[in-house]
Amino acid sequence: MSTLIDITPPVRAGMAFFPGDAPCEVTQTFSIGPGCPVNVTEISFSTHCGAHADAPLHYDENGASIDQLDLNDFIGPARVIDARGKGPLCLPEEIAGQLQGVPERVLLRLEEKLDPMVWPEGFRSLAPETIELLVASGVRLVGVDVPSVDPETSKDLPSHMAARRADLRILENLVLAGVKPGDYELIALPLLLEGLDAAPVRAVLRPLAPAGGGSPGK
Repeated sequence: MSTLIDITPPVRAGMAFFPGDAPCEVTQTFSIGPGCPVNVTEISFSTHCGAHADAPLHYDENGASIDQLDLNDFIGPARVIDARGKGPLCLPEEIAGQLQGVPERVLLRLEEKLDPMVWPEGFRSLAPETIELLVASGVRLVGVDVPSVDPETSKDLPSHMAARRADLRILENLVLAGVKPGDYELIALPLLLEGLDAAPVRAVLRPLAPAGGGSPGK
Protein backbone atom coordinates (compact mmCIF):
# COMPACT_ATOMS: atom_id res chain seq x y z
CA MET A 1 0.00 0.00 0.00
CA SER A 2 1.37 3.41 -0.94
CA THR A 3 1.94 6.11 1.65
CA LEU A 4 -0.51 8.97 1.76
CA ILE A 5 0.90 12.47 2.29
CA ASP A 6 -1.56 14.60 4.24
CA ILE A 7 -1.50 18.20 2.98
CA THR A 8 -4.35 19.40 5.21
CA PRO A 9 -3.80 21.75 8.17
CA PRO A 10 -5.54 20.74 11.41
CA VAL A 11 -8.88 22.39 12.10
CA ARG A 12 -9.07 23.56 15.71
CA ALA A 13 -10.37 26.34 17.87
CA GLY A 14 -8.22 29.45 17.73
CA MET A 15 -6.74 28.71 14.32
CA ALA A 16 -5.96 31.66 12.05
CA PHE A 17 -8.75 32.94 9.82
CA PHE A 18 -9.16 35.60 7.16
CA PRO A 19 -9.63 39.00 8.88
CA GLY A 20 -13.34 39.63 9.30
CA ASP A 21 -14.35 36.03 8.58
CA ALA A 22 -15.91 33.66 11.13
CA PRO A 23 -13.48 32.01 13.57
CA CYS A 24 -13.37 28.30 14.29
CA GLU A 25 -15.16 27.60 17.57
CA VAL A 26 -15.58 24.30 19.40
CA THR A 27 -17.96 23.51 22.26
CA GLN A 28 -18.88 20.27 24.02
CA THR A 29 -22.55 19.29 23.69
CA PHE A 30 -22.39 16.01 25.62
CA SER A 31 -19.60 14.46 27.72
CA ILE A 32 -19.20 10.88 28.86
CA GLY A 33 -20.13 10.66 32.53
CA PRO A 34 -22.92 9.58 34.85
CA GLY A 35 -26.08 9.35 32.80
CA CYS A 36 -24.33 10.15 29.48
CA PRO A 37 -22.64 7.40 27.43
CA VAL A 38 -21.17 9.57 24.65
CA ASN A 39 -19.05 12.56 23.72
CA VAL A 40 -20.63 14.91 21.17
CA THR A 41 -19.00 18.12 19.98
CA GLU A 42 -20.32 21.19 18.20
CA ILE A 43 -18.01 22.95 15.77
CA SER A 44 -18.62 26.12 13.77
CA PHE A 45 -16.34 27.68 11.17
CA SER A 46 -16.24 29.48 7.84
CA THR A 47 -16.57 27.59 4.58
CA HIS A 48 -13.02 28.90 3.94
CA CYS A 49 -11.57 27.44 7.13
CA GLY A 50 -8.35 25.50 6.69
CA ALA A 51 -7.80 23.62 3.43
CA HIS A 52 -10.80 24.33 1.23
CA ALA A 53 -12.10 24.42 -2.31
CA ASP A 54 -13.54 27.66 -3.66
CA ALA A 55 -16.69 27.43 -5.75
CA PRO A 56 -17.31 29.97 -8.53
CA LEU A 57 -20.13 31.30 -6.34
CA HIS A 58 -17.44 32.69 -4.02
CA TYR A 59 -16.41 35.30 -6.60
CA ASP A 60 -19.30 35.27 -9.09
CA GLU A 61 -22.85 35.97 -7.91
CA ASN A 62 -24.15 33.73 -10.69
CA GLY A 63 -21.47 31.07 -10.29
CA ALA A 64 -21.91 27.40 -9.42
CA SER A 65 -22.07 26.44 -5.77
CA ILE A 66 -19.68 23.89 -4.29
CA ASP A 67 -22.18 21.00 -4.50
CA GLN A 68 -22.55 21.56 -8.25
CA LEU A 69 -18.88 20.99 -9.09
CA ASP A 70 -17.58 17.82 -10.73
CA LEU A 71 -15.70 15.77 -8.15
CA ASN A 72 -13.43 14.44 -10.90
CA ASP A 73 -11.70 17.84 -10.91
CA PHE A 74 -10.47 17.14 -7.36
CA ILE A 75 -9.05 13.66 -7.95
CA GLY A 76 -6.22 12.73 -10.27
CA PRO A 77 -2.63 13.41 -11.30
CA ALA A 78 -1.15 16.61 -9.88
CA ARG A 79 2.22 18.33 -9.93
CA VAL A 80 3.71 20.01 -6.86
CA ILE A 81 5.89 22.98 -7.83
CA ASP A 82 8.16 24.95 -5.52
CA ALA A 83 7.14 28.51 -6.39
CA ARG A 84 8.67 30.31 -3.43
CA GLY A 85 10.22 33.66 -4.27
CA LYS A 86 10.97 37.15 -3.06
CA GLY A 87 8.18 39.04 -4.80
CA PRO A 88 4.62 39.39 -3.47
CA LEU A 89 3.25 37.67 -6.58
CA CYS A 90 4.30 34.45 -8.27
CA LEU A 91 4.89 35.49 -11.88
CA PRO A 92 4.44 33.17 -14.88
CA GLU A 93 8.13 33.12 -15.75
CA GLU A 94 8.91 31.67 -12.32
CA ILE A 95 7.09 28.42 -13.08
CA ALA A 96 7.01 28.29 -16.89
CA GLY A 97 10.00 25.94 -17.04
CA GLN A 98 8.25 23.40 -14.80
CA LEU A 99 5.09 22.91 -16.85
CA GLN A 100 6.36 20.54 -19.53
CA GLY A 101 4.02 17.54 -19.60
CA VAL A 102 2.09 19.02 -16.70
CA PRO A 103 -1.02 17.15 -15.51
CA GLU A 104 -4.39 18.88 -15.13
CA ARG A 105 -3.76 19.80 -11.49
CA VAL A 106 -0.95 21.99 -10.14
CA LEU A 107 -0.15 22.72 -6.50
CA LEU A 108 2.13 25.70 -5.88
CA ARG A 109 4.22 26.05 -2.78
CA LEU A 110 4.44 29.81 -2.28
CA GLU A 111 5.70 30.13 1.30
CA GLU A 112 7.92 28.53 3.90
CA LYS A 113 6.16 26.40 6.50
CA LEU A 114 3.20 28.33 7.89
CA ASP A 115 1.78 28.11 11.41
CA PRO A 116 -1.98 27.43 11.12
CA MET A 117 -2.51 29.33 14.36
CA VAL A 118 -0.92 32.55 13.03
CA TRP A 119 -2.35 34.67 10.22
CA PRO A 120 0.32 34.91 7.44
CA GLU A 121 0.13 38.66 6.89
CA GLY A 122 1.45 39.71 3.46
CA PHE A 123 1.46 36.16 2.10
CA ARG A 124 2.69 35.57 -1.46
CA SER A 125 -0.07 34.96 -4.00
CA LEU A 126 -0.53 34.52 -7.74
CA ALA A 127 -0.38 37.02 -10.57
CA PRO A 128 -3.41 36.66 -12.86
CA GLU A 129 -0.99 36.03 -15.74
CA THR A 130 0.20 32.94 -13.85
CA ILE A 131 -3.36 31.65 -13.75
CA GLU A 132 -3.61 32.30 -17.49
CA LEU A 133 -0.38 30.41 -18.14
CA LEU A 134 -1.63 27.41 -16.17
CA VAL A 135 -4.89 27.39 -18.08
CA ALA A 136 -3.03 27.65 -21.41
CA SER A 137 -0.97 24.63 -20.30
CA GLY A 138 -4.11 22.54 -19.83
CA VAL A 139 -4.43 22.88 -16.05
CA ARG A 140 -7.97 22.75 -14.63
CA LEU A 141 -7.19 22.97 -10.90
CA VAL A 142 -4.66 25.09 -9.02
CA GLY A 143 -3.86 24.73 -5.34
CA VAL A 144 -1.81 26.99 -3.08
CA ASP A 145 -0.44 26.79 0.47
CA VAL A 146 -1.73 30.27 1.39
CA PRO A 147 -5.23 31.56 2.23
CA SER A 148 -5.94 32.98 -1.22
CA VAL A 149 -4.70 33.06 -4.80
CA ASP A 150 -5.05 36.86 -4.51
CA PRO A 151 -3.35 39.22 -2.04
CA GLU A 152 -5.22 39.58 1.26
CA THR A 153 -5.90 43.29 0.59
CA SER A 154 -7.18 42.82 -2.97
CA LYS A 155 -10.68 44.10 -3.69
CA ASP A 156 -10.93 43.21 -7.39
CA LEU A 157 -9.49 39.68 -7.08
CA PRO A 158 -7.77 39.52 -10.49
CA SER A 159 -6.54 35.94 -10.07
CA HIS A 160 -9.95 34.71 -8.96
CA MET A 161 -11.41 36.50 -11.98
CA ALA A 162 -8.90 34.80 -14.28
CA ALA A 163 -9.96 31.48 -12.76
CA ARG A 164 -13.63 32.39 -13.29
CA ARG A 165 -13.08 33.11 -16.99
CA ALA A 166 -11.43 29.72 -17.46
CA ASP A 167 -13.70 27.78 -15.06
CA LEU A 168 -10.55 26.77 -13.15
CA ARG A 169 -10.90 25.04 -9.78
CA ILE A 170 -9.12 26.53 -6.75
CA LEU A 171 -7.76 24.90 -3.59
CA GLU A 172 -6.36 27.13 -0.83
CA ASN A 173 -4.61 26.73 2.52
CA LEU A 174 -2.87 23.47 1.67
CA VAL A 175 0.24 22.32 3.55
CA LEU A 176 3.04 21.86 1.01
CA ALA A 177 6.12 22.47 3.16
CA GLY A 178 8.11 19.27 3.19
CA VAL A 179 6.44 17.85 0.07
CA LYS A 180 9.02 17.04 -2.56
CA PRO A 181 8.26 18.72 -5.91
CA GLY A 182 7.05 16.26 -8.49
CA ASP A 183 4.00 14.39 -9.73
CA TYR A 184 1.47 12.68 -7.45
CA GLU A 185 -2.14 11.63 -7.31
CA LEU A 186 -4.27 14.29 -5.58
CA ILE A 187 -7.41 13.47 -3.61
CA ALA A 188 -9.13 16.57 -2.19
CA LEU A 189 -12.90 16.11 -2.07
CA PRO A 190 -14.96 19.08 -0.85
CA LEU A 191 -17.80 18.50 1.60
CA LEU A 192 -21.23 18.36 -0.01
CA LEU A 193 -22.46 21.72 1.28
CA GLU A 194 -25.58 22.55 -0.69
CA GLY A 195 -25.73 25.99 -2.26
CA LEU A 196 -22.58 27.33 -0.58
CA ASP A 197 -19.54 29.23 -1.85
CA ALA A 198 -16.78 26.88 -0.66
CA ALA A 199 -16.16 23.77 1.41
CA PRO A 200 -13.38 22.28 3.53
CA VAL A 201 -11.40 19.41 2.01
CA ARG A 202 -9.22 16.64 3.41
CA ALA A 203 -6.43 16.85 0.88
CA VAL A 204 -3.89 14.06 0.44
CA LEU A 205 -1.24 13.15 -2.11
CA ARG A 206 -0.39 9.62 -3.12
CA PRO A 207 2.97 8.86 -4.78
CA LEU A 208 2.52 7.56 -8.30
CA ALA A 209 3.48 4.00 -9.09
CA PRO A 210 6.77 3.76 -10.98
CA ALA A 211 6.65 3.21 -14.73
CA GLY A 212 6.09 -0.43 -15.51
CA GLY A 213 3.65 -1.03 -12.67
CA GLY A 214 4.06 -2.25 -9.14
CA SER A 215 3.92 -0.34 -5.89
CA PRO A 216 6.18 2.61 -5.10
CA GLY A 217 9.39 1.45 -3.49
CA LYS A 218 9.11 -2.12 -4.82
